[in-house]
Amino acid sequence: EVQLVESGGGLVQIGGSLRLSCAASGFTFSNYVMFWDRQAPGKGLEWVSFISTGEERTTYVDSVKGRFTISRDNAKNTLYLQMNSLKPEDTAVYYCRCTVGGRQYRSKGTLVTVSS
Repeated sequence: EVQLVESGGGLVQIGGSLRLSCAASGFTFSNYVMFWDRQAPGKGLEWVSFISTGEERTTYVDSVKGRFTISRDNAKNTLYLQMNSLKPEDTAVYYCRCTVGGRQYRSKGTLVTVSS
């Protein structure tokens, strides 16, 4: 069974940093590209970042470029999102996501709140 379990969310001040982790199990993690999405209060789901299987390619939504870094440790079956210089508009529930066997899986989400 594919499972994606996040950790690392919480309350942070404007300009602060957080690192999200997503522990994957039930599939061969190193063979699959991974994504981070987020959903801000009252808004729709937004794609945030993508990483290829070997980290050779990463992409970001424009609003987080230069502030967020996606990475992965295939030996630990874990995906990361390092978030720096956080802004109030980064407040959202963050999810990790993958597609395995033609089915999309998303974690339960972790809340990141950026406040003054």
